[in-house]
Amino acid sequence: MLQLRSVCEVADNTGAKRAAVIGVLGKRKSYGEIGDIVKMHIKEATPDGTVKKSEVVDAVIVRTKKAIRRADGSYLRFDSNAVVI
Repeated sequence: MLQLRSVCEVADNTGAKRAAVIGVLGKRKSYGEIGDIVKMHIKEATPDGTVKKSEVVDAVIVRTKKAIRRADGSYLRFDSNAVVI
């Protein structure tokens, strides 16, 4: 689960390195789970990327540290939080 102001990695080739959550779209909750669309503020970016530092973009959550329980009883968890712009 990513709450507001959570800083996470960006797992795509747009040039952004880290971004912070500023809102969850489509839900009345203050946190997002895997598959949710969130508004992100770019904290770090490479100089030659398509997005720049301090831009506001939409992103999809693809990895979370919080474990996800599957229907067969197993759990899935990652080492870091990540989004794709």
